[in-house]
Amino acid sequence: MNHIAWRGCAAKILVAFVISLSFNDAGAQQNNTDTLSLKEGEQSIREAFRDNDKPHSPHKATFYSAILPGLGQAYNKKYWKIPLVYGAIGGTAYAIHFNSKYYSIYKNAYRDFLIRDPGNKAYKEVIPPTLTVEDVEERYADWFQRALENKREYYKRYRDLSYIIMAGVYVLNMIDASVDAHFYDFDVSDDLSMNVRPVIIDPDPVSGNKMGVQLSFRF
Repeated sequence: MNHIAWRGCAAKILVAFVISLSFNDAGAQQNNTDTLSLKEGEQSIREAFRDNDKPHSPHKATFYSAILPGLGQAYNKKYWKIPLVYGAIGGTAYAIHFNSKYYSIYKNAYRDFLIRDPGNKAYKEVIPPTLTVEDVEERYADWFQRALENKREYYKRYRDLSYIIMAGVYVLNMIDASVDAHFYDFDVSDDLSMNVRPVIIDPDPVSGNKMGVQLSFRF
């Protein structure tokens, strides 16, 4: 009886051990599955926020520069060009202001000098210090009228030219951003070499064969 009881007890222990191993195996597999799922989730998040594979767009660079000059250069990471862009814009804006101001002064002076209205003598502001109002209205009237007209046309011409330059700076800003964007991903190899070799030039009916030297660069 004791022998039979011992065998029954051993069988129960073996069954319990097998069941325990099964549960441990299932738990390990579940842990592995959870770990893989977590790693896959982290990889998906990284790929979602990764933009290194996106090509650099010249259209975006041009569009950004059209919206705000210098923004395309920032998109291309050419930050040192932004002060140059705004320096050119600022200088041209000052030229526009300067020429517009004096064009308005000489335009009003020329108009008032032609009308000769005693109540409106804007030309008094531009009379040379060595002359008086009576001088320019009588003795030097013809000369002063021509001088006012020339000054008016001079500042008008340079005001218009300043506007053209401003438009040119705006367009060049977009072109520069577009060109830089096209070459953004351009890879220049460090292997820059030159090969020199002799070549035979096509024979000439008069002088015959000719020798030459061929230079080839690899980069």
